[in-house]
Amino acid sequence: MSTVAREAQIVVIGWQVFALTNDPLTLGLVGLSEALPLILVALYAGHVADRSDRRRIVIAGNAVVLLSALALLAFTTTSFIARGRVWPVYAVIFLSGIARAFTRPAMTALSAELVPRELYTNAVTWRSSSWQMAAVGGPALGGLLYGFSGPALAYGIVAILTTVALLGVAFITHEAKPIEPSDVRVAESVKIGLRFLWRQPVLLPAMTLDLFSVLFGGATALLPVFAKLLGVGPEGLGVLRAAPAAGSIVVGLWVAHRPPMRRAGPSLFAAVAIFGLCMIAFALSRNFWLSLALLVVSGMADNVSVIIRGTLVQTLTPTEMLGRVAAVNQIFIGTSNEIGAFESGVAARLMGVVPSVIFGGVMTLVVIAIVAMRSRSLREMREMTPV
Repeated sequence: MSTVAREAQIVVIGWQVFALTNDPLTLGLVGLSEALPLILVALYAGHVADRSDRRRIVIAGNAVVLLSALALLAFTTTSFIARGRVWPVYAVIFLSGIARAFTRPAMTALSAELVPRELYTNAVTWRSSSWQMAAVGGPALGGLLYGFSGPALAYGIVAILTTVALLGVAFITHEAKPIEPSDVRVAESVKIGLRFLWRQPVLLPAMTLDLFSVLFGGATALLPVFAKLLGVGPEGLGVLRAAPAAGSIVVGLWVAHRPPMRRAGPSLFAAVAIFGLCMIAFALSRNFWLSLALLVVSGMADNVSVIIRGTLVQTLTPTEMLGRVAAVNQIFIGTSNEIGAFESGVAARLMGVVPSVIFGGVMTLVVIAIVAMRSRSLREMREMTPV
């Protein structure tokens, strides 16, 4: 429910802001507004997740996200945002970004507490698939609601779904106890987590690869522009936004019913390469159905990367460090989506929309070559074995 709400809200915000400004840079600023708080508080959030009740952190974070959705509803119904005045949207996104910065590492660590370590790979796959199912329904719902009656109804539904998500977490009966002793200082706690990650010959390169591929492959931030280029409205935008998640579901369900990967490292490099090539082809396409298919394939490739990286984070990280490592992973991956959106907006303003997406796809391929040359351990990795 939380993901459906967030993905629907992204579509509504993107279309609403672009309709008010007709400037692709404003779409990038939406991503930057969420990325900045993630960068600023993520490491501290990981420290808190390892010292506090993770369930309560997730509940508090969802409550703030709910307030943010209600604020967007109020702004829309009162015409507080209008042509040339969209800064209140950025302020609300910044606030919800702080909440998500605390929620994500706590939720990752809480999930690891609820599942036996020998089932992590399968659990990560199912969790990713359920997330992708929601990521299909969310954009489609947001686009349909916007096209049917405008942004106000859409924000109202987002608030209702967020409330359901909040209640769902509240009903989890597991009591997540802080693992780390309370006398450990924040700086030392963060340093321990960073030191552990820096010494990982496989995990750090995998996170780096995902960071730059998502950073340069942020074409999804410009989907409102491509929806207009393809001649479709907010309903078509919702379908395009949902397409990568639809592809992810197919791969997730397939992987969930397969034995553990035997060539995880090569599979990771191949998946990211396919993702980059899809972005290049998508930029050149002027046919809606071809563009839709390319986004589906990009989602399939991206989910392979998500499954491998997510499994590595949970299998190679001791339980007492999961919050901090998940926080660093959030900086690498979570903010790269938003920073990637900002990069796409700036590049689109400077180079044009289509050349900017082609540039991003080419840079993704360059990053793959660099990481492959510098990380033999990841290149030759086969099975992902729990510690």
